[in-house]
Amino acid sequence: MNNFTFCSPTEFVFGRDTEQQVGQLCLKHGASRVLIIYGGGSAVRSGLLDRVQQSLTEAGLPFDTLGGVKPNPEDDLVREGIACLVGQEGILILAVGGGSVIDTAKAIAAGALYDGDFWDFYAGKAKIERALPVGVVLTIPAAGSEGSGNSVITNTATGQKISLRSPEHLRPVFAIMNPELTYTLPPYQTASGICDMMVHIFERYFTNTPDTSITDHVAEGVLRSIIEQAPLVLQAPTDYGPRANIMWAGMLAHNGLCGTGHEEDWASHFMEHELSALYGVTHGAGLAVIFPAWLAVVSVRNPRKAIQLATNVFDVPTFGLRPEQIIAEGIHRLRAFWHSLGLPTTMHELGVTDPDIDALVNNLHVTKGEPIGSYVRLDRTLTREIYELAR
Repeated sequence: MNNFTFCSPTEFVFGRDTEQQVGQLCLKHGASRVLIIYGGGSAVRSGLLDRVQQSLTEAGLPFDTLGGVKPNPEDDLVREGIACLVGQEGILILAVGGGSVIDTAKAIAAGALYDGDFWDFYAGKAKIERALPVGVVLTIPAAGSEGSGNSVITNTATGQKISLRSPEHLRPVFAIMNPELTYTLPPYQTASGICDMMVHIFERYFTNTPDTSITDHVAEGVLRSIIEQAPLVLQAPTDYGPRANIMWAGMLAHNGLCGTGHEEDWASHFMEHELSALYGVTHGAGLAVIFPAWLAVVSVRNPRKAIQLATNVFDVPTFGLRPEQIIAEGIHRLRAFWHSLGLPTTMHELGVTDPDIDALVNNLHVTKGEPIGSYVRLDRTLTREIYELAR
């Protein structure tokens, strides 16, 4: 096990009607004014935005609103948010939505206190030294951004979709998590979120670091719980119990707990970012396509964790099977599970019938360098093989 520092200071307020506490939580965390960030019309139609604003008003907090965050959040809205904060003090950025909204709020929080272009942080030209506090009212269990210090933004001018990690500055100060707010999510969005949280665990689980039994079993336990609860959520969308378990799993998948002591990988996420940047696909659905192909390619070169996943999470028997058969069956069961949720596992099923593999490979390595990943180091030959396999 590697040395590590794990600090998860976010205050999680979980349960029914907890959005009514947002005003007091903003005050508790030092706000004298709030900028509310939200996405499309669902927060408005459901009445959630009104309830949030009422809570802020009752707490005596003035607020501004900025809506229009897209599913693959873009830099233009970040710049708009930063511009509207010029000269203001005591600001807390409040994200009302899912991962895209939270990631946008984090980017605004970092950029508002920086003299240059916020994109410098994502491009690796500058390091975040301070940021405004971010609070969250979560509506989509998926990205886990409510508990992480990560953010992903797309630059519309360059076509780059880049992730940023700054846990010491970008972890939200509080996250309100009411499972009832997820009842009206479409099944496809729910399923895509479930895939996203699973791959967040896989990115940490597939490691060459030895002696990580505790962390591995934590990860395996969360994965098994997701697999158990996911069908229940889709069968009964307003059943509080499964919704609560899935919402909490999404946070645990990405707050760092499942990767403590590990060298992490993240190659499949990088590869999917290029797919969704080029074709605008839903991130979780793109991961359902990319990850099994990634696993098939890397397990030929490094089978250990693929065998462990197959046996400990997907209950593949080992008696009478060769290692490669165990791995193949594990991948088959993973694909079958995602198919059962209504997700694609090929680009064709995703609606990308004629992918530009050259562009995907080139964009990937221009953005992330060569090679990528750590479980197996992937050069252009191997990333091309994965994209081709994912067709």
